Amino acid sequence: MPLRPATVDDIDAMHAVRVAVRENLLSDENRVRPDDYRTMLQEFGRGWVHEESHSVVAFGIADQAHRNIWALFVAPGLEGQGIGSGLLEVMVTWLFEQSREPIWLTTGRNTRAELFYRAAGWRATGSAADGEIRFELSAGDAPGTTPRD
Repeated sequence: MPLRPATVDDIDAMHAVRVAVRENLLSDENRVRPDDYRTMLQEFGRGWVHEESHSVVAFGIADQAHRNIWALFVAPGLEGQGIGSGLLEVMVTWLFEQSREPIWLTTGRNTRAELFYRAAGWRATGSAADGEIRFELSAGDAPGTTPRD
């Protein structure tokens, strides 16, 4: 899979994917700004991009500081091809390499993303303040992770 670590040079391409999605839309495109991506990549976590024909078509960003998946988006028309699963696996593995504490994310209700996370073993634990579903994953429940001795 053509995954590579994301850099600040990828921010415009990542944001273009973010605003192109059909579900989990931003109500205001300015709600997530280039500086937010930069902070995530340089201070709080790490990101990865999936490229096809030298263009970013999907990305994910894991926030180590807050133990969550900050972003995971695949360009319209490329869903269902395993790209999101590959990104999620890399992020989950990386977060659990940093700490065995549970990780979390939120996503919209009644979306493909909700079904995707449920199928990946994430457990719904309630609602976020904005009404999205909050999911959590423990290290022992994550595929490919094994508890440390």
